[in-house]
Amino acid sequence: MITTPTTRLRELDFLRGVAIILVLFRHKYLFQPLMNMGWIGVDLFFTLSGFLVSGLLFKEYKKYGTINAKRFLIRRGFKIYPIYYLSFPVYIAPIVLAEEFWLTGFLADVFFLQNYLVGWGYSNAATWSLAVEEHFYIGISFFFWLVIYIKTKKPKFYVNKLSRFLKPENLLVATLITCFILRVASNLLFPEQPIRNTTMTHLRIDSLLVGVYISYLLQFKRQTIKGFFEKNKVKLLFVSFLFLVWTPFLDPISSLFVKTIGFAMLYVSFGFLLLFFILDAQINPTLDRLVGRHTVNIVSKIGYCSYSIYIIHIIINFNSYKIFGKLNIPYNHYIDFLIAASAAVVAGMLMTYYIEEYFLGIRNKYFPAKG
Repeated sequence: MITTPTTRLRELDFLRGVAIILVLFRHKYLFQPLMNMGWIGVDLFFTLSGFLVSGLLFKEYKKYGTINAKRFLIRRGFKIYPIYYLSFPVYIAPIVLAEEFWLTGFLADVFFLQNYLVGWGYSNAATWSLAVEEHFYIGISFFFWLVIYIKTKKPKFYVNKLSRFLKPENLLVATLITCFILRVASNLLFPEQPIRNTTMTHLRIDSLLVGVYISYLLQFKRQTIKGFFEKNKVKLLFVSFLFLVWTPFLDPISSLFVKTIGFAMLYVSFGFLLLFFILDAQINPTLDRLVGRHTVNIVSKIGYCSYSIYIIHIIINFNSYKIFGKLNIPYNHYIDFLIAASAAVVAGMLMTYYIEEYFLGIRNKYFPAKG
């Protein structure tokens, strides 16, 4: 039975939909500017994921004074692993049949280490970003454990010297700065590794952490951030647009600017945009007016299914052009894009409603969310 959760925020699913549509533009040629800027969809996913996942943990901490990291990781696993591993044979089979199997790449994909050992994903290039998110889930669990431990145990080093620095907001800002410094250093010292400089977790996790930072502010300093937003929302919208305007013209792999300052500009832009979507009470009527109610609903539905679409779209892209040969008609990249994108969305929706939701039902039965 197909069901869509009623507690989801339509406006955030709309952002997810925009993100996955951008990814589709990146991985299947339609127009060059769209292909150039399509990669920013992953960064939008990162910021949204950091915001939403940390929000669950912040709410749990506010209610219970602690978090259950094991339960959190199990629940994340039920969300991520079934679709990922069930689709894995579809990607690895052509490699095996072509006798190009590489054990290190296979193991990297299995254990979410592809962004370090391979660069992109081995069997499915797009899965490098899933590795970043998996590392983030583990890292944020440790982060919460550390903060709670320090707050409850109050070790001597904390009381005497580090109480100010070890506040959550200060740790987050310090990590953002460290990530930026490491990214600049890696690109300058290892320019021959453009892919890893684009995909390694310690160089990209700041896009997730800015979502965590926004979630923290909204959970613990909501009136302050809301006042700041109301006073400066026009300026924030302008900066958000300004920090995105260059994206149709530069490719991240070949551009040092993108791989250093550009990534930071993106998360600032998406962070401000996220504030709009959370704090502007008129965001849904505004979207309906600007884009059209039915269009927003469709994009939001696509956003709800974005994970499955993301997983399956690469293999569909790889095979869609073959239809022209089988039908003996001239190749047309516009039609090819339409076929591939439509097939990815339909397949992703079926996977979401009949596979992902099945496993989420099991998760909710045996590991229900703490209410």
